[in-house]
Amino acid sequence: MEKLPILALDFTGSETKKFLSHFDEQLFVKVGMELFYESGPAIVHDIKSMGHKIFLDLKLHDIPTTVQKAMKQLAALEVDLVNVHAAGGLKMMEAAVNGLEQGSIGKARPEIIAVTQLTSTSESQMQNEQNISGTLSDSVKNLAALSIEAGLDGIVCSAADCPYLVPDFGSDFKYVTPGIRPRGSAANDQVRTASPEEARKLGASAIVVGRAITQSDNPVERYFQIKKEWGGTDEK
Repeated sequence: MEKLPILALDFTGSETKKFLSHFDEQLFVKVGMELFYESGPAIVHDIKSMGHKIFLDLKLHDIPTTVQKAMKQLAALEVDLVNVHAAGGLKMMEAAVNGLEQGSIGKARPEIIAVTQLTSTSESQMQNEQNISGTLSDSVKNLAALSIEAGLDGIVCSAADCPYLVPDFGSDFKYVTPGIRPRGSAANDQVRTASPEEARKLGASAIVVGRAITQSDNPVERYFQIKKEWGGTDEK
């Protein structure tokens, strides 16, 4: 996975196209539920026509048959990355991979990752509301192991989870980390956060950044600052 921050597009379709017109290089962008439900597959085609990579973040979580059929349809969109909720279980995740493969005959299969515990979820919330008696790290580790068994390419987790996941599951497995906040930024509704530099040092494979860029006074400048911090380079 390239050292590009994944840029969360928290806009409507028309706002998205205007926003992306300010960038003159390939981006890796996240199309989430809000944008996809507003604009549908058309926004994916529009963004792909601009030459950008897409993480289609719909977090599928349903019975295995439904997820398999849905993934077969999503594969036809030729996005680069999709996801499911690992809490859907082993059979559901295996069905998701099968669906992607069925929809990708003759072309590259999108990578697929599984959400473990949301970065907006605290340990006490997990224990009290999900009725999971163990620690947050135990839950994340268990779901990561299930994701590997199901044949997925990686997981969504907090950057803080990486130090105990990477030694057990290896660096070829992907660790995609939301909750990224540059130093001094507001956490908003995120509980477990990290800066781009911290995420890199902790072992994250990719970072997802939204409001810290999109709500900045100068989003393009802010993007390149975060890209530099994430990549650990002297690029612009």
